Amino acid sequence: MDAGLTPLGLFTVPSSVQAITPLVGQIQLESEAHRTSGDTSQLHLFHNQPRAGSQYAPIAQRLLPLDAAWEAERAKLSWPTPLRPEVVGGDTTAMRGLIREYLFISLFRACAESLASENAIRLATMQRADQNIDELLVKLHGRFHQLRQSGIDEELFDVIAGGNAIEPGRA
Repeated sequence: MDAGLTPLGLFTVPSSVQAITPLVGQIQLESEAHRTSGDTSQLHLFHNQPRAGSQYAPIAQRLLPLDAAWEAERAKLSWPTPLRPEVVGGDTTAMRGLIREYLFISLFRACAESLASENAIRLATMQRADQNIDELLVKLHGRFHQLRQSGIDEELFDVIAGGNAIEPGRA
């Protein structure tokens, strides 16, 4: 970690979808507390994103400050009507609200993707374990039947040997 950087915190993946919103709220409150205390550092987000076949990819994303190149590109876009939208309450209030919503959506998506990745890996692991159990059961059933047949064979040989010993004239 670089000198002068204070980490916002490490947060664990929520265990259910219902736990995502409170976690996102907690992250936003902590982030806002850092900003109000004068900390204008960057906000980075690290999470896992699900991929096909119960795989995942680690994602690193910078949320704040907003990318200046992206802002400049958006400012160049033409508006589809002759009247541009007006912002009620001032540009800074609206921008703060939009940034809060952007952060909420980005954090919620990251939590949902991490939860989906984790659950996909758990499901794949359980399916492999189930398959291993099935294979082991087939082997154990085969071994059981082999041992059972061996026991039956031994008992038959004992009966035949005992019968041969009782009858003196049989060889």
